[in-house]
Amino acid sequence: MLLNFQRIIKSGAVSFWRNVWLSTAAVAIMVLNLFVISSFLLGNVVADSLLNSLENKIDISVYFKQDTEEKDILSVRSELMSLGEIKDVNYVSADEALSQFKERHKGNSILLQSLEEVGDNPFEAALSVKTKQASQYEAVSLFLENGKYKNLIDGVDFRQNQAMIDKLTYIVGASRKVGGVVSLTFIFIAVLVTFNTIRLAIFSAKEEISVMRLVGASNWFIQGPFMVEGILYGLVASLVTMLIFAPVLSNIAPYLYNFTQSVDIWQYFKDNFWALAALQTAIGVSLGTLSSFIAIRRYLKV
Repeated sequence: MLLNFQRIIKSGAVSFWRNVWLSTAAVAIMVLNLFVISSFLLGNVVADSLLNSLENKIDISVYFKQDTEEKDILSVRSELMSLGEIKDVNYVSADEALSQFKERHKGNSILLQSLEEVGDNPFEAALSVKTKQASQYEAVSLFLENGKYKNLIDGVDFRQNQAMIDKLTYIVGASRKVGGVVSLTFIFIAVLVTFNTIRLAIFSAKEEISVMRLVGASNWFIQGPFMVEGILYGLVASLVTMLIFAPVLSNIAPYLYNFTQSVDIWQYFKDNFWALAALQTAIGVSLGTLSSFIAIRRYLKV
């Protein structure tokens, strides 16, 4: 049994090198496929980090009428915090809002002078609300504007931020859909090319297969080398992909970080190197095995 297994592996490796140009074509397509999938996975890491950063900068402010008591505002805050969609709610009193405004515009003497001429504090107490997902802001806004506290509320600035929130939500969904479609397309191409490569290998070895049938070789012994050949495509492709992907990523990572200011993708790659390598190998071997299995079932009748 062990001897037969060794012979199958050797035969598959010999076939891999004997059909070197076909093997190169199959490996090249698979490398491109793995490169795209790896880029998509790491791109998702960057996109998620960037989107989380943007989401943290987005909130809605709930402004209360001047005569609203602080205990009523804190009661609204407590009820908001009990909602599952809410990430955080910060209370900003009218005096704090005035102080923050003066600090932000301390270099603008004309604006500060105009504020002093107004006399009374023109700012309203407010709650700054952050949700767990950008798509949840509209529901929270409707809850506030139509709920039992609507008589206390002077305004909610959700409509002012709605365009940015909607765009952010659209980008998240669209980027994942496009990446998924592109990855599936390349997976299909890789399976198709590997399938045809194995088919040609079967045709080129038809005389050897006939001889093995005549001498009573088992189905497993005849089919095994082609399965090994498909697995070798995946193993070689995953190795080549990592050898290409690592230096490319190390060179573009600084520019990507300067642009996004969100995550050091090169550091992430190093921290997760073995997991990414294992994933690439698993995908490559799976594609090679699946393509070989389909070709064998279709063209190798034993």
